[in-house]
Amino acid sequence: MGFFSKDIKTMDDLFVHTLRDVYYAENKILKALPSMIDKATDPQLKTGFQNHLKETEGHVKRLLEVFELHGAEAKSVTCPAINGIIEEAEEISGDVADKEVLDAALAAAAQAVEHYEITRYGTLIAWANQLGRADCARVLQRTLDEEKKADALLSKVAMAKLNVRAAS
Repeated sequence: MGFFSKDIKTMDDLFVHTLRDVYYAENKILKALPSMIDKATDPQLKTGFQNHLKETEGHVKRLLEVFELHGAEAKSVTCPAINGIIEEAEEISGDVADKEVLDAALAAAAQAVEHYEITRYGTLIAWANQLGRADCARVLQRTLDEEKKADALLSKVAMAKLNVRAAS
C-alpha cells in the first residue's frame, strides 16, 4: 500500500498506527536525551534537557494510558522520521568542536524533535476527537502542551543567548 502499512484500512487503524509511531519516537528520544545532556555545556540548556527527559518518561506513560483506554496493544512501529532527525543531530553534534556552536546545534536539533512531536500529537488529538475518543484526546493534549512549552523554552534560550554566543 506504499507509504503506510497495508494493515491500515480505517481511521481507527490509522490512529493506532500513529500512536505506535509516536510511542517508538518517545522511546527513541528517551535513549537520545542522555547524550544530549552530556554534550550540552550551557547550564540552562542542560537543565532543560534534564527536565525534558523526565517529561518524556511521562509522555511514554501517557501513551500507555491511551493504548489502554483505546483497547489497543501497546507496541511500537519504526518511525523513520524520528530516526532521521536523531541521526542528523548525532552527526552534527559529533562534528562541532566549538562548545558555543555545539549548544546552538543541540538546541536546534531538540527543536526539530519537538516540532515532529507537536505535529504527531496534534494529529492524534484531532483523530481521537473524530473517533469520539475525547478521553484519549485529553490525555494526548497534556503531552502536546508540554511539547509546545519545551519548544518555546528552546526558542527563548537559543535566541537570547545560544545563537548569539555561537555567532560571536
